[in-house]
Amino acid sequence: MNDGDGTPAAAARERRFGPLGTALVIIPTYNEAENIKAIVTRVREAVPDAHVLVADDNSPDGTGKLADELAAGDDHVQVMHRKGKEGLGAAYLAGFRWGLEHGYGVLIEMDADGSHQPEELPRLLTALKGADLVLGSRWVPGGRVVNWPKSREFISRGGSMYSRIALDLPLRDITGGYRAFRRETLEGLGLEEVASQGYCFQVDLARRAIKAGYHVVEVPITFVERELGDSKMSRDILVEALWRVTTWGVGERVGKVLGRDRRPGPAAEGQTAAGGDASAKAGDVSAESGDVAAGSGGASTETGDASAKAGGESAKPGEASAGPGDASAASGDASAKASDAKA
Repeated sequence: MNDGDGTPAAAARERRFGPLGTALVIIPTYNEAENIKAIVTRVREAVPDAHVLVADDNSPDGTGKLADELAAGDDHVQVMHRKGKEGLGAAYLAGFRWGLEHGYGVLIEMDADGSHQPEELPRLLTALKGADLVLGSRWVPGGRVVNWPKSREFISRGGSMYSRIALDLPLRDITGGYRAFRRETLEGLGLEEVASQGYCFQVDLARRAIKAGYHVVEVPITFVERELGDSKMSRDILVEALWRVTTWGVGERVGKVLGRDRRPGPAAEGQTAAGGDASAKAGDVSAESGDVAAGSGGASTETGDASAKAGGESAKPGEASAGPGDASAASGDASAKASDAKA
């Protein structure tokens, strides 16, 4: 594997990573009735062994009800019904907690609108065999976007570039939302301290992973603009991202001046995030240029917001029932009922 500049990632070759375990694809939704059936069906076809958690934020258009119908006919589909629209970050955090509690070995972020193509998920999972976190990237060789206006491409490219420079992160696509985490990686990121949303939520998790010494890999994806429904991107999300990234960047620079540089996290101290025995170096980021058609990029995280229900039973708002039917490495396949998912 190579990083974004084509430099061999030596540390990754020296590590041994443990098995992945069962994957849970978390799909936040808010008013995605036009898209939810198609995206869940495509995920199930692309990776039949994966489970899906639809985290719905009480969508007025009936997305949650449609998700319940899908779950009723497929024990690999669960639904989490949340109380209301609370933002992308809160939805993913609730989904992460649910997935960790139910023993999944891999937790995946994916938009509900089809912009993240489920058919590319096997590439992310293959890369995760030798990494702690894999980012689907629009800005590495082979990555591209389809049907985006130049203005949106400028915002997305600019946001990633500004974050890269301000936070000194060796990543090309920091704001993208198509990601695969090992469970051990999420457990080591301090999720209880995360309060950011939208673009900023993705930047926050990426910087935490690099700072903790996890091995982060970018693989190329083709990001396709949604055809149905409305984008959840807003001015407030962009303003929050600019403010938080600037604050973090200033804080890191002050820390360096005072001699408090990046502290090695679990991976850098010799633990492998997946049970291997070699240490990973902070900031070691590799990129894999797969075989997607190349082109110029552009992107943004399409936010859907969240919610779920398991095993085909009708879920009460704020509850999720079910668990992995065929289990995850850490916990087996017991059916379970998740707590009130609110972040």
